[in-house]
Amino acid sequence: MENLIHHLGVVVRTVRTVNRDGKPATAAIAVRSYDTDIGDLWNAITTAERIPRWFMPVEGDLRLGGRFQLHGNAGGSIVGCEPPRRLSVTWEYAGEVSWVDVTLDPEGDDRTRLTLEHVAHVPEEFWDQFGPGAVGVGWDLGLLGLALHIETGASNPPEESAAWMASEDGKGYVRASSDGWCEAVIANGADPDWAREAAERTRRFYTGDSA
Repeated sequence: MENLIHHLGVVVRTVRTVNRDGKPATAAIAVRSYDTDIGDLWNAITTAERIPRWFMPVEGDLRLGGRFQLHGNAGGSIVGCEPPRRLSVTWEYAGEVSWVDVTLDPEGDDRTRLTLEHVAHVPEEFWDQFGPGAVGVGWDLGLLGLALHIETGASNPPEESAAWMASEDGKGYVRASSDGWCEAVIANGADPDWAREAAERTRRFYTGDSA
């Protein structure tokens, strides 16, 4: 895989403090557009045949009310499905439950804007350590995989992704993504010194670097 850092520049990142189930929560929001029509993009993010080509293998009952499980990662329930506009799921991982909403909006015949919002009651100690980048970097990588799939129609083999993540290009991508979420949380009023320290810890977590 080549240096793909230019993909980060087309993502708009926002961090907001919201209310969920009567309690304060944090929303990490990523927005980017893809050069395909809304039907194709909806198909790419909702069908079991295509999801593994850009994200990770999935199993389960992929319809409203059903449950899904991503191999080695989160599972959850499909709580909202309005083809081809909106998908809402619970995101259940390591004993925590959060919520992911994906909205598609056409921008002409062959371009579609995707808005992903991940809302969570983040444990204080986890937030203090990593900030929004813990989830944000993962979604940046997922949106990159989706972009490459839309552009080429190809799959993204796990072994190739792992090799790229370990490369200087991959590590540079993670650093730039973590920095982007750092700026987003600062814009939401966070202390800049803490935000930058958390972004650095996030970078090390994703790349496995000790320094």
